[in-house]
Amino acid sequence: MPEVICLGELLVDFVSTTVDVGIGDCPSFVKAPGGAPANVAAGLAKLGVSSGFIGKVGADPFGEFLRRSMQTAGVDTQYLLSDDEARTTLAFVATRQDGEKEILFYRNPGADFRLAKEELSADYIRTARAFHYGSISLTHSPAREATLFAIETARNAGLLVSYDPNLRPPLWEALDECRERIWQVMPFAHIAKLAEEEWEFITGTHDFIEGSARILDQGISLVVMTCGAEGCRFATRKTVGEYPAFIMDVVDPLGAGDGFVAGMLSQLLQATDIDALSSAELKEILRYASATGALTTQSMGVIPALPTSQQVEQFLKVIAQPGGRMGRG
Repeated sequence: MPEVICLGELLVDFVSTTVDVGIGDCPSFVKAPGGAPANVAAGLAKLGVSSGFIGKVGADPFGEFLRRSMQTAGVDTQYLLSDDEARTTLAFVATRQDGEKEILFYRNPGADFRLAKEELSADYIRTARAFHYGSISLTHSPAREATLFAIETARNAGLLVSYDPNLRPPLWEALDECRERIWQVMPFAHIAKLAEEEWEFITGTHDFIEGSARILDQGISLVVMTCGAEGCRFATRKTVGEYPAFIMDVVDPLGAGDGFVAGMLSQLLQATDIDALSSAELKEILRYASATGALTTQSMGVIPALPTSQQVEQFLKVIAQPGGRMGRG
């Protein structure tokens, strides 16, 4: 049975082959599997950690493409279900001149949010060691209720629970509901990873210390904020710190955060007590996570770009410290 189970969206990313232009001006796109929780599941499998994915795709060619992609990555897909009434969710992705991602979703309806509580297996979840989820599966019923059931099952069974909200405002009918739902499931997690660009919206403050305190008050053990080329910051009840990024020539930034989460979880599974980790131990874990995220940016498409454990270890041998520059050649 899988050590880690991830639940949420699995979709097809159409990634622009041209940088510095908006989606409407992109001449062509490359098809790739995507979806944050699915990316994490694939990332873990490629790092040598057995993983399973719970989600739903359409009973269409894109859905079959996604199923094959997850299986090729080594992910258990027995609870990747197919829907006869809704198509697989699609996302068109481009990187603008300011470096920000522009994403256009085709999800009305999307098969991913038609996952129902009755289709889940509590026993499948309970047999794992860790569970990872996001917030996109909370946008609509019945996936919202399925997600809540799975999260509660994982937490009550004593699993290590990880949460990456992965804020996507266009998928929500109202931003107030978005923020409310994101906080609704925060107390179930031991680990919360947020990106810098979503930090203020979710926490209500730009300040990391103040925002992390609000999250820790929910019962979280470890809060991590990823900051792109600036590295990451972390907080527990005992310590606050930061870790610099590995400087890379980026091909595709999409999914770097998911690679980071996969790398982080692969290392946290080896810890007996997250609350007891020292600042030095956390920095070693985040070093591995940062390397995994950095390597994910080296080719187009997230799941194909996610590195193996051998690639991460070799990278860390070649570039001993972050902050140094390393090209693709």
